[in-house]
Amino acid sequence: MAHKKGLGSSRNGRDSNPKMLGVKIFAGQDVTSGMILVRQRGTRFRPGPGTGIGKDDTIFATRDGVVSYRTSGDRLYISVADS
Repeated sequence: MAHKKGLGSSRNGRDSNPKMLGVKIFAGQDVTSGMILVRQRGTRFRPGPGTGIGKDDTIFATRDGVVSYRTSGDRLYISVADS
């Protein structure tokens, strides 16, 4: 019996690491400056007042307050209002 596996190439031995995308803070929750609100690919959510957007499209709070979501047409905006 052979004691080694065949030397054919394995074509299925890869898997990517999870990216932990999605909404991290929901409407009505208190946040402090710098907290990540949404991790996303592309701009499904757009930054509103009190938020900023990173180079990887992550939306984060730029001030302390309460998170709110609103729609305008077919766009979703996230903002942080003073509590």
